[in-house]
Amino acid sequence: MKTIDELLAGGVAGKRVFVRADLNVPLDGTTITDDGRIRAVLPTVKALAEAGARVVVASHLGRPKGTPDPAFSLAPAATRLGELLGSDVRFATDTVGESARATVAELADGQVAVVENLRFNAGETAKDDAERGAFADRLAELADVYVGDGFGAVHRKHASVYDLPGKLPHYAGHLIATEVGVLKKLTDEVERPYVVVLGGAKVSDKLGVIDHLLEKADRILIGGGMAYTFLKAQGHEVGISLLQEDQVPAVKEYMKRAEERGVEFVFPVDVLVSAEFPDLKTKAPAHPTTVAATAIPADQEGLDIGPETRKLYASKLADAATVFWNGPMGVFEHPDYAEGTKAVAQALLDSPAFTVVGGGDSAAAVRLLGFDEKAFGHISTGGGASLEYLEGKTLPGLAALED
Repeated sequence: MKTIDELLAGGVAGKRVFVRADLNVPLDGTTITDDGRIRAVLPTVKALAEAGARVVVASHLGRPKGTPDPAFSLAPAATRLGELLGSDVRFATDTVGESARATVAELADGQVAVVENLRFNAGETAKDDAERGAFADRLAELADVYVGDGFGAVHRKHASVYDLPGKLPHYAGHLIATEVGVLKKLTDEVERPYVVVLGGAKVSDKLGVIDHLLEKADRILIGGGMAYTFLKAQGHEVGISLLQEDQVPAVKEYMKRAEERGVEFVFPVDVLVSAEFPDLKTKAPAHPTTVAATAIPADQEGLDIGPETRKLYASKLADAATVFWNGPMGVFEHPDYAEGTKAVAQALLDSPAFTVVGGGDSAAAVRLLGFDEKAFGHISTGGGASLEYLEGKTLPGLAALED
């Protein structure tokens, strides 16, 4: 895989460089609530612009259904990119149409443009190879060189991620090169003890990575909504907690395999419960009760790990050499249920381990709860991509960047 360093060494002044970024930021109307993904692509965009390239940045945002939808416009992301770069960033109101062609044609050396949401075009996500390829051909007309730097999308077989690199000289951007290097430390070059912390809502989202990590991890800590399926598999009452009943047999099998392989599974010993889900808009006090994880009342819902579990998990992280964390421990968006996630984040900071926060809600939680991102070993920009890499899957966007 050739990297942007090789591209820059050969000179890019005057060349149109298409950067497939991941600007899929959360929006409240037109207000960006977390600009982490925009900041992540800055080193690549800045390096290219400073070297005199004419930079064309493209990304998806949300899930529009192949047609323009103002609610998913990249205009706010383009504005924020310009603010972070400290220079004007032009914005094309379409992706491959008249506005995009004119905007790119007017770029001077060192200038940056953002084209509109790639998913406003049905060809971007088409299952049909010919339709996807035709859209990639139109994108290729905008550039001389391709730089892949949208790590959060590399697990998607989409036109701008998979097909376009084959039509232009292609390189990995700084972000993708960094992400791949980090993930190799979690798969091929692991320092032990290797502890994995998995949370989030659905155990089904994590079955593949659990299956793969049972061959690699020394210890797996379970939290979040997915914990209640594990507790149910152990025969415990989980009340009205989030539960995937159909996954109980698979969970039982994984617990059996873990025991056979000597992998330590660690589950909550106490949880915060309530009869009502908290109001995430008003953040009104929720007044939860702490109960043993094995004694959740039938009319109550588990919404965070309890104080004894926080201490337990911190102790299980203290001697780690490598830690991968993906998924919050509870409903961290509400202050009454944020302490579990906060405790895990703090335990990672207190640990001497190489710590990786695996994107998605975990990365958002780190920022929302006020932690210094630079204090962690690495914060991934791609939750789904990170998990699929750890599952041992071939990621289309990375395969396309290989020579």
